[in-house]
Amino acid sequence: MESISRLSNHLEKRSIELKKLKDKGIKLVGFSGLGYLPEEMIYASGSVPLRFIRGGDPEAVAASAAYIPRFVCPFARSQFGYRVLEEEFCYQIIDLFACAITCQHMRRVADLFDLYTDLDVFRLGVPHGYNTEQGLKYYLEGLHLLKDKLERLTGNKIKNEKLKNAINLYNKMRELLKKISLMRKVQPPLISGREFINLNHASFFADPTFMVEVLESLYEELNKKEKGDSDSNALRILLTGPNLAMGDYKVVNLTEGAGASIVIEEFCGGIRHYWDNVDDNGDLLEALSHRYLRKRAPCAFMRPSKERIDLVVKLAKEFEVDGVIWYQLTYCETYDMESYYFAEIMKKMDMPMLKLESEYDTAEIEQLRTRIETFIEAIKRRK
Repeated sequence: MESISRLSNHLEKRSIELKKLKDKGIKLVGFSGLGYLPEEMIYASGSVPLRFIRGGDPEAVAASAAYIPRFVCPFARSQFGYRVLEEEFCYQIIDLFACAITCQHMRRVADLFDLYTDLDVFRLGVPHGYNTEQGLKYYLEGLHLLKDKLERLTGNKIKNEKLKNAINLYNKMRELLKKISLMRKVQPPLISGREFINLNHASFFADPTFMVEVLESLYEELNKKEKGDSDSNALRILLTGPNLAMGDYKVVNLTEGAGASIVIEEFCGGIRHYWDNVDDNGDLLEALSHRYLRKRAPCAFMRPSKERIDLVVKLAKEFEVDGVIWYQLTYCETYDMESYYFAEIMKKMDMPMLKLESEYDTAEIEQLRTRIETFIEAIKRRK
């Protein structure tokens, strides 16, 4: 597709573009990729938001071993590992690291950047009681502190007009991502799970204005795409869990390589929560706090987390899936505990579920392949 080619070319040149922007004095802000830090605020400050969402490489995990215990999730370990390796451009060039403290693992990432780099580190507290007035007040105060930090970094005031323009831009991006994702409701889907995940991950690094143009073009291309055979018997799979990093595609590749289609995914981080937008009326920081803390489904570390489980069940029904794959990382305690209750709910729904776990180790691949292929064959026999 022409739009995908344009995006690929843009991403190939993005590092060079970012270096030029930095040379001109534009600040680059890296931020943790679990979705609780509003990139609209970074963009409105005149700096460039770069979400740290890389993962899946055992080399990055190994590189962090001298700095962080093994009993921290491999995604968190990787975030500092990429800095140590000095191979990932974005992890080297930033002027500020902003980290949403969603769990003890991400708290350690912020500590590592504080202890072992000369970067300024900003921590944004994320309350467990996301649906309480106290929790919302605490999070909103954190956004005011972030605003102050960005203004001092850039020397630019984040005025309402700039923030509103940034919100409208990112709202447009979310709307388009959602419209494209919904195209997977048809059978067969108009875009594969891997293609959509790549598209979504690209939105974390691409220039947002360019990204919106690409998404608009792609949506038109997909609308013109000839519909396939509605009787296609390819299995439809929902993928869920705590995190799916950019580069951690083995489960996606193995599932679609076995003839199934990933038609929808729901993750705390990595895959953007594009279902809800920011209200651009009234106090804009309050609107951002409502969207980023309350509107999105809660992560497993929050209480209660029933809304997230309800959302996954709702998606499974709406996208008419044949099975669910729960993919989590080692040492992610909250999701490991939640998977037990989720499995019970799937059993009551008579929905086949496969739980997989990874430590970003290449030795896992053949075991994962066997389990995924067996799961898919079992569903086929069941149908």
